[in-house]
Amino acid sequence: MTSSFEFPAYPAPRLSDAERDRALEHLREGAALGRLSHDTFLRRMELALAARHSGDLAVLTADLEGRAGAESPWTRRLFGWVGRASALSVGVRRAWAAEKLPRLLLPHPGAAALRIGRDPGNGLRLSHETVSRVHAELVLRDGVWVLTDLGSTNGTTVNGRRVTGSAMVREGDQVSFGRMTFRLSSP
Repeated sequence: MTSSFEFPAYPAPRLSDAERDRALEHLREGAALGRLSHDTFLRRMELALAARHSGDLAVLTADLEGRAGAESPWTRRLFGWVGRASALSVGVRRAWAAEKLPRLLLPHPGAAALRIGRDPGNGLRLSHETVSRVHAELVLRDGVWVLTDLGSTNGTTVNGRRVTGSAMVREGDQVSFGRMTFRLSSP
């Protein structure tokens, strides 16, 4: 009888650079042909770069296999144009939304760390049910602004990416605390 803690006698073979390069090319092709959304493409690229075995890559490209060369050059070119036009419209939509966001002024460089949350003792009090009592902290370290999530329930994001721990931020970044979103700006 085997326990669930036992490992196979022979580990899976390590991933070669050529295998990783082929998988990355499949992902780029899939994105160019409009088969992957921008976010899916970025996430799969991250996973491909972190993969340790060829089986990990096979999962990332399984829905793209066998279809790459099936279209004519004209069809591929058309999908490329449509993909670029789609990416442009997404960029315009994001830029339009960004202008409508309320501004969050970065503190004066000599100021102490800015605590953000629902608790009245925070430097920035946000009274929204999705913001934790002590949600995040913004501080200037060695000339770089650092945003740290303090174990919030609904999370902190920078430019749509969840912060686990700390993240560097700068003027113009979009930051969210729960469902409250702001655009960072200088005073």
